[in-house]
Amino acid sequence: MAKKKQEKEKELEVGAMLSRSEQFIEKNKKLLTYGILGVAVIAGLIIAYHYGYAQPRNERAKVAIFRGEQFMEKDSFTLALNGNGLDFEGFEAIADQYGGTETGNLAKAYAGLCYYKLGDPQTAIKWLKSYKGSHRQLAPAMTALIGDCYVSTGNTKEAIGYFEKAAAKADNDLLSPIYLKKAGLAFESLNRYKDAIRVYTAIKEKYSRSIEAMDIDKFITRAEIKSKQQ
Repeated sequence: MAKKKQEKEKELEVGAMLSRSEQFIEKNKKLLTYGILGVAVIAGLIIAYHYGYAQPRNERAKVAIFRGEQFMEKDSFTLALNGNGLDFEGFEAIADQYGGTETGNLAKAYAGLCYYKLGDPQTAIKWLKSYKGSHRQLAPAMTALIGDCYVSTGNTKEAIGYFEKAAAKADNDLLSPIYLKKAGLAFESLNRYKDAIRVYTAIKEKYSRSIEAMDIDKFITRAEIKSKQQ
């Protein structure tokens, strides 16, 4: 009897909840309709922007950037950066014109690389920092290149952070040991031998299968000897 009473009470409670829900929907029908329509309109605008504007722009940028990549492969960094006055505008122009696209963003990285190769690390840093990519190999490489630029300007202390950040971003046996080794050498140039030992040891322990790990013991030993001499 008690069980039937409980079941009856639950039915009444569920019925009351459903009734309240129906009343809420009826009372707020216009608002709910506008809300659903609003979401649909926003979704439609996003799709229209992507396929009607962003994607075509990115495709045009891909065509534009291809010639510059060919110039870079031939070490023609000035032409890659500034264009040839004929069929290629240059990475700077592409980055400015297509800055909101994936390829335009890539042009920023390329422009930074060209400036570095042309001996202008300060301008290279500006372009490299404007690059916001997340490619597994390119993004860490550009971060490490910022470190190389700072070394070129004599700001080795600032460079170290970028080398370590690049190693963490890459997190693989191919690239991370290279960047950590750069950090270790930079630490040694500042007589920070304990920090050098730390990053060299990370290569040995975390990236033991890498090429850099094969002779890392001699770097660790050298840093240890110099550390004791301080």
